[in-house]
Amino acid sequence: MPPAAPSTSVQRTYRYLRVAIAGTVVVIFVSVGLAAASVGWLTSVSDYFYTPARNAFVGALVAAALALVALSGRGTERALLDAAALFAPLIALVPTTLAPGSVPGVVVPCANRCFPPEFEADAANGVATYLVVGLLTVLVGVLLAALRQVSLGAVGFSLVSSTGVLVVIGALWLFARDSFLAQGHFVATIAFFGLFATVAIINAFPRRGTPPSRVFRVLYVAIALGLVAVLVVYVALVPEADAAGLPVVLLAEAAALTLFFAFWIVQGVEKWNEADPGILEPRDASGT
Repeated sequence: MPPAAPSTSVQRTYRYLRVAIAGTVVVIFVSVGLAAASVGWLTSVSDYFYTPARNAFVGALVAAALALVALSGRGTERALLDAAALFAPLIALVPTTLAPGSVPGVVVPCANRCFPPEFEADAANGVATYLVVGLLTVLVGVLLAALRQVSLGAVGFSLVSSTGVLVVIGALWLFARDSFLAQGHFVATIAFFGLFATVAIINAFPRRGTPPSRVFRVLYVAIALGLVAVLVVYVALVPEADAAGLPVVLLAEAAALTLFFAFWIVQGVEKWNEADPGILEPRDASGT
């Protein structure tokens, strides 16, 4: 094989970030597999927050959020990935509700599913940290835009949407905490993977720049359709599946994570040798 062409620092950074994001899924699967050896197979991947897999699970999602911000690129996809980076930590910091007896050693004082009270202090610390750090991040973005270190047009939508999400989460935590704990993890999960279904479609049919080859276009569309199908199952069939004792949530979450992993592998392969590895091509000199 001929020697590889020299790569730039930016090119290597994008390569490593894509590989690292895919690697966060490997971390989650390995930690869940190891925990399953001691606690058994639970009803969902999210349930493993309440097992020894917790640290790896939370760390992987927070790391993925940071990498998404660093890799967010340009244009519409930048806004979508920045939004996804907002929801990834919430999936980690606001754990799922549990059915009684679903996780060994965790007390669930309700007849159906509810949030374990003993973990409310952990969630409170996580949400407060999320809100403070999120606010500081927005303020840094505003400062950089004011100093003209970044284009306000490029980051304006992300700053506005981030502020809106933070305000909504803060209000729900203050005035509707029980509902937030009951539904926060579920909603954040749907939003996160729904955004990635949209990102996959944008990669298949970009508005600017060179479109992907047919192989990559088919793969992106397949990933998007797969995520949509998984989310439909996740939303529509979970209550019936829980009643029947079927591991639909576990399978749906595992499938969604696998498709998330596949997206970054596909994009990493497609863009591996791009001189400018940004997600979308920059505008030309005429501004079009």
